[in-house]
Amino acid sequence: MSNTSNHIDISVIEDKLMAARTKLILDKPFLGALVLRLPLQHADPAWCTTTGTDAKTFYYNPEFIAALKPSETQFILAHEALHCALSHFSRRQHRIKHRWDLACDYAINPILVAEGLTPPAGSLMMREYEDMSAEEIYPLIADNDMSDTLDQHLYDKEDQFSEGGQDTSENPLDNAKGESEPPPEQEPNPGDNTTSDQPSDGNKAKQEFDESAGGAPPPPPLNQQEAEELTIQWQQRLAGAAQQAQQAGKLSGILKRIIEGMLQPQLPWRMLLARYMNAVAKDDYSYTRPSNRRGDPAIYPSLKSSQVNILIAIDVSGSVGKKEMSEFISEINAIKGQIRARITLLPCDSQLTEGAPFIFEPWEEVSLPKTLQGGGTTSFKPVFDWAKQQDQAPDVLIYFTDGHGDFPQQEAHFPAIWLIKGKQPVPWGQRIQLN
Repeated sequence: MSNTSNHIDISVIEDKLMAARTKLILDKPFLGALVLRLPLQHADPAWCTTTGTDAKTFYYNPEFIAALKPSETQFILAHEALHCALSHFSRRQHRIKHRWDLACDYAINPILVAEGLTPPAGSLMMREYEDMSAEEIYPLIADNDMSDTLDQHLYDKEDQFSEGGQDTSENPLDNAKGESEPPPEQEPNPGDNTTSDQPSDGNKAKQEFDESAGGAPPPPPLNQQEAEELTIQWQQRLAGAAQQAQQAGKLSGILKRIIEGMLQPQLPWRMLLARYMNAVAKDDYSYTRPSNRRGDPAIYPSLKSSQVNILIAIDVSGSVGKKEMSEFISEINAIKGQIRARITLLPCDSQLTEGAPFIFEPWEEVSLPKTLQGGGTTSFKPVFDWAKQQDQAPDVLIYFTDGHGDFPQQEAHFPAIWLIKGKQPVPWGQRIQLN
């Protein structure tokens, strides 16, 4: 431990942390059970300015803990435990570390505030990100967002750069156009707001540790095997903590939804969408006499793959961006290449877009109209009303929306798939989460 905290009695800080942990166990048994899984370890201020975790241990700067109120101490303990329980250490994938760190904190802090905990000064908080996952928040964070997390996420390695500033990390998409970072040793231009994603102050201290004297070094980042093993362990701990809190009658609705989302197996929306569309295409029986030379007069029903009529509705009220619409249409075309499908496209906000419907035969590529009117309120009724007026019902309706709108009171008599951006539930039909 460096001299900066020699005057602090570590035993007093440990007592403060354990008192906060006990308070969590009594008042918030779910969070308390998770916090118990992280051993407490004071760290060298040369690399730990506040707190941090490597998904194994809770590291803390004694001076930082000494300055916190008891309620704030509970918050910071629960904050690190949720990073682990939500497997933020293994969910980053191709994303840039700084923006991913911000997204994780933006996702966690509103949960803890909703649970009645008090965030310390400097905690990241935006009302727009409430009830959103880190994956949903990440693309909404600007490339040049220079905010900093209060804590340190020690489980993940920094983005790697060559001398020319090119990303050489193991994450292949980290160097995507518009998301590259300058090399760590490059000093940013104070007047340049276009520079993206600098390492946080805590991470800079971590990088500079080799030049500091004394104290224990920071823990190394997790390797892939460690991350996979810890993911399984934390999922088990998450389930156990949820069961304890449920039995005590102290599991809030928001935590229950998060836990269910973490523990339920999830498939990418593209895979689920392809599965449903292929199932519809083959869910028809043919009694056509087969061609055979054995003389069997019997005709047996068999599944056939014939042309299917797919109705696609897109919410153009403004809640779904053009980039997301384009990705959705590209995926439809990819699936359409595997099945014989006639697509009817209906853009709609509170009414159908002028010029709708747009028809695409099986051999035509689906594309969005060059101009899309919209931006009003959302009603799903015009699409279903249009479908009812047709001589033939669609084999399936796929509705791309955020789910906020006026639903028909009665369920449609044809299959409906809702591809939902956000957390809004649907009253009926098959819901697919847009990850």
